Amino acid sequence: MALNRRDFVKGGVALVSIGTTAGSFLKGAVAFAAQHPADVLPGMGGKTLILVQMAGGNDGLATLAPYTNGAYQSARPTLALGADEVLPLDGEFGLHPNLAGLKGLWDDGKLAVIQGVGYPEQNYSHFKSMAIWQRADPELALKDGWLGRTLEAMESEVHDPFAGFNVGGTTPISLQGPVQVPSVGDPADYAFKVGGETAPVDDQRTATLLKLYEEYPSTSPFGVLLETTIETAVESSGALAEAAKLYVPAVDYPDTSFASGLSLLAQAVVGNLGMRVGHVTIGGFDTHANQRAAHDDLMATLDGGLTAFYADLEAQGKADDVIVLTWSEFARRVEENANDGTDHGAANLMFAIGRGVQGGMFGEPPSLDHLIDRGNLEYTTDFRSVYATVAERWLGVQSADLLGQQWPVLDFLPAA
Repeated sequence: MALNRRDFVKGGVALVSIGTTAGSFLKGAVAFAAQHPADVLPGMGGKTLILVQMAGGNDGLATLAPYTNGAYQSARPTLALGADEVLPLDGEFGLHPNLAGLKGLWDDGKLAVIQGVGYPEQNYSHFKSMAIWQRADPELALKDGWLGRTLEAMESEVHDPFAGFNVGGTTPISLQGPVQVPSVGDPADYAFKVGGETAPVDDQRTATLLKLYEEYPSTSPFGVLLETTIETAVESSGALAEAAKLYVPAVDYPDTSFASGLSLLAQAVVGNLGMRVGHVTIGGFDTHANQRAAHDDLMATLDGGLTAFYADLEAQGKADDVIVLTWSEFARRVEENANDGTDHGAANLMFAIGRGVQGGMFGEPPSLDHLIDRGNLEYTTDFRSVYATVAERWLGVQSADLLGQQWPVLDFLPAA
């Protein structure tokens, strides 16, 4: 008796699934291909951008302290970092003492600090401000995430399923768009499953599933697409599993979830999976109370993960084509509160890391003497200028259509 799709599902044979978010990956691929009919091409490689989200609102004044500024010291009698604590970058600013690895990258000309980053009429809600940064639109009128739009603009060369790659269980808004992005926490979970266990390559049910799609008439709506999509899913899960087996870190990563996520992104780079944009999150930055100890730990976690990641890529000969960009939805208020913490702020800093980066300070430091509403720093660099810079000078995509208008590019990435 012939087995059809309905029998396959009703009979319980279809206990085959892809772990993590691959189900939405398959459904999204159908929608994308319906709008962008094209042959599936192998990944073409190219430069890679790694986004590090510091969720909760990182305190820029504790990350890069204006340690000689009297207004800073007065506003933070218990939280201000002194000259004997910071890792000085110049006579005004110093890195947090737990960022020794980043200080080494600064000394090597591989760290750029972009100051005063923000947008007009700062929103102080975590979720709305995150969405503003992720869509690159304070009005939230632009469709999809800014990186999703970037991947769509690159679609002629990013048919590889790992062109965009998120570490975690949920794909962030920034990566959402027609080009579907897998979100993976553990490579072992990104695989076809049979009864909850990873299916062997020659599993009969996987083969049956592929056969059903092959027999679907290619002349029917989306016939070729359905066959190609399921084949791509099988191939991509196999490619990630193979990369996981072959990848050997060249350094010891710290024992943190953040560092583990960066190691997974390094695996994708070293394994030549065609990743152009990667994303990983480190949380815990909403430091309303007892900030000093919590932020000290966060800085150590950030530094340990980033410096291990960069050292790994350098040792594997992959550092030339990868840069890291950090971001957070907002900063913290200048004045410390009564709970030895800080409340939601405005203008912040961003780090850009890599051999392709022009090291140094960029952007105008916000004034501590002329604060705006709620006692916050006024932004001097629109975050969309940072995005325009990496889109145009790193990923090779014209930014005006992505961001709704042309924003000035900055020199932390040199012009081609």
